[in-house]
Amino acid sequence: MSDSSGWYYCLTHQTVEQGKGCKGPDRMGPYPDEATAARALEIARERTRSADEADRQYRGDDD
Repeated sequence: MSDSSGWYYCLTHQTVEQGKGCKGPDRMGPYPDEATAARALEIARERTRSADEADRQYRGDDD
């Protein structure tokens, strides 16, 4: 169930939506505000890079 008042990033339309919008699987969020929702893809990339780095450190991989 999604928050009907939060901000979301719609992957289908590549736009920011507030409240009820496209189907849940097509959206990222909720985010606290419109500006943060607009950065959803950037935030996801940053989190992926951070998780990848943590995995490398855990495995002891050398770059």
